[in-house]
Amino acid sequence: MGLSAQHYTPTAANLASRKDFQDMKFGMFIHWGAFSVLSDGEWVMNNKNIKVEDYKRLKDIFNPTAFDAKKWVAAAKSAGMKYITLITRHHDGFSNWDTKQSDWKITETPYGRDIVKQMAEECHKEGIKLFLYYSLLDWSRTDYQYATGKTGKGTGRTEKGKWEDYIAFMKAQLTELLTNYGEIGGIWFDGHWDQLDNDTDKTLKSKVNWHYDEIYSLIHKLQPQCMVGNNHHLTPLDGEDFQMFEKDLPGLNTTGFGGASVSQLPLETCETMNNSWGFSITDRKYKTVKQLIHYLVNDAGRDANFLLNVGPMPNGVIQPENIDTLAKVGDWMKVNGASIYGTRGNIIGVQDWGLVTAKDKILYAHVIHKITKTFITLPKLKQKVVSASLMKGGTKLKFKQTADETIVSLDGVTMDDIDTIIELKIK
Repeated sequence: MGLSAQHYTPTAANLASRKDFQDMKFGMFIHWGAFSVLSDGEWVMNNKNIKVEDYKRLKDIFNPTAFDAKKWVAAAKSAGMKYITLITRHHDGFSNWDTKQSDWKITETPYGRDIVKQMAEECHKEGIKLFLYYSLLDWSRTDYQYATGKTGKGTGRTEKGKWEDYIAFMKAQLTELLTNYGEIGGIWFDGHWDQLDNDTDKTLKSKVNWHYDEIYSLIHKLQPQCMVGNNHHLTPLDGEDFQMFEKDLPGLNTTGFGGASVSQLPLETCETMNNSWGFSITDRKYKTVKQLIHYLVNDAGRDANFLLNVGPMPNGVIQPENIDTLAKVGDWMKVNGASIYGTRGNIIGVQDWGLVTAKDKILYAHVIHKITKTFITLPKLKQKVVSASLMKGGTKLKFKQTADETIVSLDGVTMDDIDTIIELKIK
């Protein structure tokens, strides 16, 4: 059924984008749209079986007069984030830009202004890469194959439109996004999994033809450097440029979304600051600064990026709790960012004490777990270690390297509560 883009060879510009993406390491995900008004997450339309005609009343209510692109981008920069992935259209089908393909959009609300335009201008001004999230599924349109989908069954649709019209609609919207808003770092697709129950087998051959060959080719034609990723929870398809893992580290499956094999493409984990993506007024289960830094280190050590989500309030303001946490993560990154930015992971396997990142001629050993001994051991290293020291303060450390292991003494070292980083200079 043609789920993959055939014979894809990435351009030099695309390969350069992949390297830049891996170097950036840390980004902000933003879940926000008409659903935010109901303050119960981005799945509220599905979860409460709200009929399309009732849900679309949000168009007359959504008026985020306090939205300020400068403040959103500044919050990302203060956290040390290098890119932003912005929701342009989530599963409820509401578009956060002035699309010509639908009147179910931000510019038809009392607010009336194009959010994607404002964010694109500010990101470009501040040197932040902008990625755009785009939902493949749609709970509001009749030409989406809701009859075969897993979700959106209770939204009151009875008429069935043509699937070809829906594909044409998506291609037209993606053309707008990649034509009218300057350089875009990547397109972040979501929703493929809505049709997985419709698979003829459990590989990639679905009765629903997503026309990825056409869609991915269109993206790469419009902006060759633009990366394509798809949150389908499967092994990457031909035509995709990065692989994402939802609420899980690469290769793990603690959530039920994971389990896909880890590819050689650039990797990314997306995660929430509490338990919600879109704003939820009752969700106060915030992760600590320490937890988030450890998540970032765990990703970097596995050669993956960390995409951390905020769900701004209906008025367009990011919650003060999130701003405060982001600033504290940023303070840590100002001091320790050299051990994260531009590094590569998977130098050695995950150890009981932590992980290793590497850049140029330095290995960074991140000791993020409590140790019971006065030393750490790194298994066999290909390179010769010439010195060991604490990243903070530069205190020299004794070490011994053999063919099988490298032992670094931490005798007398006061361990950092978040991350004791050891710099190992190599030949």
